[in-house]
Amino acid sequence: MKKIILKPGKEHSLKRRHPWVFSGAIGGMPDIPEEGECVVIYSSNRECLGIGHYHSGSIAVRLLSFSYAEPSDEFWKIKFEKALKLRSLAGLYNGGDTNVFRLVNAEGDGFPGLIADFYNGTVVLQMHSAGMYRIREQLARVLIMVFGDRLKAVYDKCPSDKVKAEENRSEGYIYGADGDHLVSEYGIKFLVDWVEGQKTGFFIDQRENRNLLQQYASKQKVLNMFAYTGGFSVYALRGGASQVHTVDSSARAIELAGENIEMNFPGDTRNKSFCCEVYDFFRETKHKYDIIILDPPAFARSRKSLNNALQAYRRLNAKAMEYIVPGGMLFTFSCSQVVGRKQFRQAVYSAALETGREARVMHLLAQPPDHPVSIYHPEGDYLKGLVMQVI
Repeated sequence: MKKIILKPGKEHSLKRRHPWVFSGAIGGMPDIPEEGECVVIYSSNRECLGIGHYHSGSIAVRLLSFSYAEPSDEFWKIKFEKALKLRSLAGLYNGGDTNVFRLVNAEGDGFPGLIADFYNGTVVLQMHSAGMYRIREQLARVLIMVFGDRLKAVYDKCPSDKVKAEENRSEGYIYGADGDHLVSEYGIKFLVDWVEGQKTGFFIDQRENRNLLQQYASKQKVLNMFAYTGGFSVYALRGGASQVHTVDSSARAIELAGENIEMNFPGDTRNKSFCCEVYDFFRETKHKYDIIILDPPAFARSRKSLNNALQAYRRLNAKAMEYIVPGGMLFTFSCSQVVGRKQFRQAVYSAALETGREARVMHLLAQPPDHPVSIYHPEGDYLKGLVMQVI
């Protein structure tokens, strides 16, 4: 492996086990690595600090190990086994009523640049770095070793705009072939489209928050905004909601939401779906709701857009509060990594102040245990949510 030597004093963050080396910390590279190549990191005093994948951007190296190691099949097998053990401890891989979970959560599991989601025997890989994309076939080979007969397929769902290792790359099956897209979450059935759908096909990170909604949904009129494939809507119906309105701007998402609702509640007329923009819906509806769910896409992709994102969260939450009956509830979320918990809460506070409504925080929400966050990498703490009673 080629060497990267840091500038004096730049080894401190690695010794604190933060897994990123920024380009400004590099003092020298005797041989220039290829995009995504595995390299060895040394301090200015030639102390080995670990190995990682090299990239030409601001984050120059994503560390795979804080000591020297050969990135062999056995190296990756140990990592996958540790990740799977955590999911087993969380009760997600024990043959229960849930067969969909996140197997690898990037830095949270020691796989920087990699997301791996398990869908009832199919593992969907989403590579956010050239280094992970370069070894995708090795990763699939090791997954076969770890799962054995329980693995039916491995699908490459790589976002092409974030990977520079290969030209003209395309998504597809690395192992196996297209099969059953039906999964179970707490006994609820969902169809997952990992080929055409957003992310890896399903928002697994909202599993526990959907289950929480079910506890409050009995006899309630529920509005599910940014509904995607209807996860919150299905849980609201199972919780006994008297009415559910499901809203998304994507016709395909609304179609899948309808299929999921019909599959779990055939012939049920409590749900009505709307394919439109959120603000268009608010402008045209005459309904008020007992519960509103706001789970928008990330409003901020970088710190440059942070202020605009916070204003967007304020406006959205203020608008939703106008349509909540006194004593009703708001489930509101942000998945923008650059938006901190205090910042998001401040935006929602400003929304309540703007509407003149009293609000009580009932739950502080986060990502579930199969989306772990490394204590040394707080940037991985991306999902934050509030459940509030709006008076």
